[in-house]
Parts: sequence; structure tokens; C-alpha cells
Amino acid sequence: MIVLRKEKAVKVAGENGGFLILDKPSGPSSHEVTAWVKKLYGEKCGHSGTLDPFATGVLVVAVGKAVKLLQALAKSDKEYVGVAEFSEKPDEKRISWAFAEFTGEIYQTPPKESAVKKVLRKRVIHSLELLEVQGRYALFRVACQHGTYVRTLVKDIGEVIGDKARLVELRRTRAGSFIEENALFLQDVADASNRLGVLQPMEALPLKKIVVGNKAVNAVCYGARLARAGLAALDEGVEEGEAVMLLTSGGQIIGLAEALMPTGEAVAAKKGFVAKPVRIVMGRDLFPKWK
Repeated sequence: MIVLRKEKAVKVAGENGGFLILDKPSGPSSHEVTAWVKKLYGEKCGHSGTLDPFATGVLVVAVGKAVKLLQALAKSDKEYVGVAEFSEKPDEKRISWAFAEFTGEIYQTPPKESAVKKVLRKRVIHSLELLEVQGRYALFRVACQHGTYVRTLVKDIGEVIGDKARLVELRRTRAGSFIEENALFLQDVADASNRLGVLQPMEALPLKKIVVGNKAVNAVCYGARLARAGLAALDEGVEEGEAVMLLTSGGQIIGLAEALMPTGEAVAAKKGFVAKPVRIVMGRDLFPKWK
């Protein structure tokens, strides 16, 4: 992080909210799991990306004020391990060839089971790896852009190699920076003596960060754009238009913003606006009012 000026670290009372990283079981829908969490915590809740009822793995549920930050998580990349079933024993070389063809930018139409509009759209497959073939079944790992339908991906691969293929098992192993090793079973959460203690803090969002000077925090909480004069520090590599996290000098989240300057320009600038608030989670008037 590039520090532009030193700020006295100011801590404020924590806001209620955080992320619950669950290991979703096969059976319930993502909506049903989220409703269970809402009943358990008595707070508004929402999840960051639907998993089919038969699928298992990482389901991130936002609790309380963290719901306002879901849009950032929903757009994060995902990683899965799945099992594809073919109508007959597939040729491994043929599958590997097809996997290479489907790596990169692809086109797909959401399946009829989905709740979104059935229109052709682009998605990016970052990696697609064949792990094992046994009989008519192929085990694979895929890292992909948000909104990719693995069910459709498997079906399309089957069509390319001239065989019918369907997804029979699916497990999400990563959502953004949240991984399965840190996921909790539903029973673990129900049995926790401190249920707030098992929440990941809102600051755990996998976004680049901008630190707001103490005198500018309250203005930002009221929706004002962050001027260069109120910038205390920022991460390297921030690009114009990128979603970033706004933090106080004490490391607490203010909210999400859109960067209006890249890092280099922001460091060199004497004036102008650095970021535009998009979602604010911090309460107003916790810092001195601006004049």
C-alpha cells in the first residue's frame, strides 16, 4: 500500500455484519440455506452466488450490513470440482482437446433451470483441467468467471466431442478469496457458542483498498466523492473504474467505491476526485463533521 500521509488510527464501534463461509450440503437450495442463517442470526441475509440443490461447497452468506457488499462478491471468480457423465466411455485425449478449446472466452446460454434470462452471453474460463477418467465418468476442475454455468459447460463439451454429457456432481471449492478449507458446516454454526465470532469481517472482501483521511470519512459516509485532499493511502495497481474498498485509518470498512483515478495518477494529483462511493456501510457522524 502506498502511504501518502500519516493518519492517527481511529477506531470506532464495530457495525453488525460479516460473511459466513458455509460448506453447503447437497439437498437444500442456496435460498433455503440463507433463510436458515437469517433465522439463526435474526439479521437480514443474502448469498453471493447460487449453488444448485445437488451441489456442495463454498456458499458465502452475508449477514447484517454485509448484505450491502454482496455485489462485489457476486462478481468474484469461482472454482469448482465436478464429475461429468458421458453416454459411453470417453477418449481422454478427446476430452483434453475439448477442455483446451473451452479455455478462455466462451459463449453459453443459461440452462432452462436457471432464473435468469435465456440469452447468449460471454464468459471466461480461466482454467479447465481433466483430473481422472473412470468408465463413463470424468473428474475435472474449473476456474471461471462469475455467472458461468458448469452444467451448460459440460453439456456443450459433450456436443463438441460427439457424445451426450451431463453434470452429475459439483462442488464449489472457492468463491473469490474464500476457500473450502475455511468453510463451516451448518451444524458447526448452530453449535457455536459465539455465532458472531464465526463471521468473517466485512474487511475480508477481496478488493484493492483506499484509506480515507479522518477529516474526510464523514463526508464520504454522506455520499460525497473522495477528493484527493482526503486520500491517505491506496493500494498499488488500482485502475480507473475498478471497484475498491474504502477504509478508515483504523482499518475499518466505510464501504465500496468506484475508483476515478488509477494509482499513479492519484499519487501525482494535487486535486480532483479519487473515488465515488457506491455502497456505504459505516454509520454517519462517527467521525468529525466536515466544514
